[in-house]
Amino acid sequence: MEIRELLREEWPMQLLEIPQPPKKLWVRGALPPPGNKLLTVVGSRAMTRYGQEACEKLITGLAGYPISIVSGLALGVDTASHKAALAAGLHTLVIPGSGLADAVLYPRSNRPFAKEILKAGGGFLSEYPPETASRVHFFPERNRLMVGIADAVLIIEASAQSGTLITARLAGEYNRELLCVPHRIGDPHAFGPHLFIRLGATLVSEPLHILEALKVPPRETGAGSEAAPALEGVEKKIWKLLAEPQTRDEILRTSTSLGISAGGPASTGEILTALVALELRGLIREEFGAWRRI
Repeated sequence: MEIRELLREEWPMQLLEIPQPPKKLWVRGALPPPGNKLLTVVGSRAMTRYGQEACEKLITGLAGYPISIVSGLALGVDTASHKAALAAGLHTLVIPGSGLADAVLYPRSNRPFAKEILKAGGGFLSEYPPETASRVHFFPERNRLMVGIADAVLIIEASAQSGTLITARLAGEYNRELLCVPHRIGDPHAFGPHLFIRLGATLVSEPLHILEALKVPPRETGAGSEAAPALEGVEKKIWKLLAEPQTRDEILRTSTSLGISAGGPASTGEILTALVALELRGLIREEFGAWRRI
């Protein structure tokens, strides 16, 4: 896909306002649609299973909203956030620490995935000429663009030595909303999120918290609503079942007795898989032992 230099009048306005704006910008693919809110997602390259699940759950819950997910294509949280965005049908923007030519994108292992992003309607943005290979000092430089272009910055996880801490500090300097996912006490990946939560960052544990930070009105999903997006099969029937909160045992008993599955009673595995899928999409959650719609 063609790489072209952006005309000054095409630049995202936010990048004209940061203390050290880029001198030039190149784009490949599609920039965020007009009116979209931009959420930059950052975190550890050595992502934990908890971090991956949190990333997927939060981004999946933004499906259907005018939001673009921004990250840097690095291994770990960056890659997980781009993949979750594509799975949720959201636009995603990559700001790499290199030029935009295939031969220089870093890491090399993500070059096939970069093509998937472009094919799905995503985009790439860089201040470096197209054939410029990545260098160590490019990554903190590009982080200022990731923060500068954003309406809010979400930290999934970061250890005491993580470069994500620099990105978080930039969010404060640039007056961007900083959002952090809480972790277990003693988890080394909790250092960054817990530090910034103590300093006033917004604690995020569900997609609604992100919508609030971005000032995006949530959809109406009253108790009798069936407006959940694109549900079918067991998931759709369990969504209807949860018009009133129910415990897991109640769901299992009702589902098997009513023949929730199209071919007859659903298995316990089908029901539990559907519950997890609905939770990851940000449609339901378990509180005080009962599952309920969000």
